[in-house]
Amino acid sequence: MILWLYLIAVWLHILAATAWIGGMFFLVLVVVPWMRRSDRADAGAFWTATGKRFRIVGWACFTVSLSTGTFILYLRGVRFSDFAIAGWRNSSFGQTVMMKLTAFATVLVVSIVHDFYLGPRAALAITRDPHSSEALKLRRQASWLGRINALMAFVLVALAVMLTRGRPW
Repeated sequence: MILWLYLIAVWLHILAATAWIGGMFFLVLVVVPWMRRSDRADAGAFWTATGKRFRIVGWACFTVSLSTGTFILYLRGVRFSDFAIAGWRNSSFGQTVMMKLTAFATVLVVSIVHDFYLGPRAALAITRDPHSSEALKLRRQASWLGRINALMAFVLVALAVMLTRGRPW
C-alpha cells in the first residue's frame, strides 16, 4: 500500500511540475513572440486574461508540488525534526533537499511578485499605452522575472533528478 501511495505522490509531483514548466515555456516560447509580432492595442487585455488563467494553474501546481513533495519526503523517512540535525543537513541527500527547497522558495517569491504585483501593473500600463516608457519598463521587468523562474525550473528539475539518482559530486 505504501509503495502505491509513494508512486501516486511521485506521479502527481511530476505531473504538477510538468504542467507548470510546460505552461511557462509555452507562454515564453509561443505567446510572447506572437504578441511581439501583432498589434499591441489589445495586448494588455490579452495578458490580463491569460495571466489570470495561468496563475490559477500555476498556483495549483505549486500547491500540489509542495504537498506531494512533503509527503514523498515523509515516505522516504524524512521528518521535520531532521532539518534541525546538522548531520542530516550535511549529508548529500540533506544538502540536495535543502537546495531544492531553497529553489522552490525562490520560485514562490518570484511568482508572487510577478503574478500579483508586477504582471498586473505591466498589463494595465500596456492597456493604457503600449508604447509608453512605463509599459516598456514594466514589461521588461516582468520578462526578467519570467526568465528567472524559467532558470529556476531547470534547477528544480536537476535537483529532483539528483534526489532520486544521487549527486554527481
